[in-house]
Amino acid sequence: MYRLGDKIVYPMHGAGVIESVEEKEVLGEKKKYFIIKMPVNEMKLMIPVDNVENIGVRKIISTEEVKEVFDILKEDSSLNKLNWNKRYRANMDRMKSGDIFEVARIVRSLTYRDQEKGLSTGEKKMLSNAKQILISELILAEDSSSEEIETRINKIISEN
Repeated sequence: MYRLGDKIVYPMHGAGVIESVEEKEVLGEKKKYFIIKMPVNEMKLMIPVDNVENIGVRKIISTEEVKEVFDILKEDSSLNKLNWNKRYRANMDRMKSGDIFEVARIVRSLTYRDQEKGLSTGEKKMLSNAKQILISELILAEDSSSEEIETRINKIISEN
């Protein structure tokens, strides 16, 4: 189980630090919640303690895995031939998995597609969300700033 100060990832929202555990009454039912402070946008989330495994909460990646993420961003990306709707649904499933490596692949492929052909409004929003999720975890894994991580990501992708 997780404890105060643990750095965790909440799929579709990103990484944060468990700031406190509070008991709240919601719809007449008292439950314990982890209060998670997110490093991007200073957002706070409440996650029911008894539901963390069902929703895919996990610890953040190690420093060795950070290198793997940047290696994925360096990989060559080719245009996906699926129409935007099928591509969007496939990418959404990958994001919901909470797998940082899949999120990195989404950032890489959508950025490449945006540079080559442009993106639909939905895909632009997905790219922005995926980038924020990626940045939030890398900030905590590397004890870095949002600006430093975003600069590194943009530099790596633009060099390919």
